[in-house]
Amino acid sequence: MEQIHPVATDHLPAFVTAPGSTDILMVVSAVVLIVSVLAAGVFFLWLHSLPERMVHNKLQYDLVAVLALISLLTHVHAFWIAALLLAFITIPDLSKFDLLGPLRSIAKSLRSIADRNEASLAIPSPKPAASSGAQASGDKPVAKEH
Repeated sequence: MEQIHPVATDHLPAFVTAPGSTDILMVVSAVVLIVSVLAAGVFFLWLHSLPERMVHNKLQYDLVAVLALISLLTHVHAFWIAALLLAFITIPDLSKFDLLGPLRSIAKSLRSIADRNEASLAIPSPKPAASSGAQASGDKPVAKEH
C-alpha cells in the first residue's frame, strides 16, 4: 500500500480512494442518479398517457390526446384531469347510430311474446276424465236425466 499522509488517521473509510485512482462511490452514485432520473421520466410519461389508453372511440381519443398533450407541454394539470374524466365517460359513436334500431328491438320483443303465446295456445289441453266405463271405451256420453 502507498504511503498515507501523515495527518490522516490509520482507519480510513473504504470509500476514500488514493489520489489518481477511480472513485467507486462517485461512479455508483452517478449510475444510480441516471437510472432514477430515467425511471422517473418513464413513469411520468406512462402516467400522462393513462387517459389515452382508456378511451373508447376515435373522436374521444382525439380529444383526450389533445388535452393530454396540452397538459404535458404547459404543465397545467387541469387539462390532464379533464382528459382523464373525459376518458372515463363513454361517448356513443353517433356515426353508426341507427334511428330505427329501437323500433326493431321493440318489434323483435313483441314477436317473441306473440310466438310464446301461440305456443302456449297450440298445446292441447287434457280431456276431462271419464266418469263411466262407456265414455272410456269411446262411446258417446249418455245424458243424465233429472
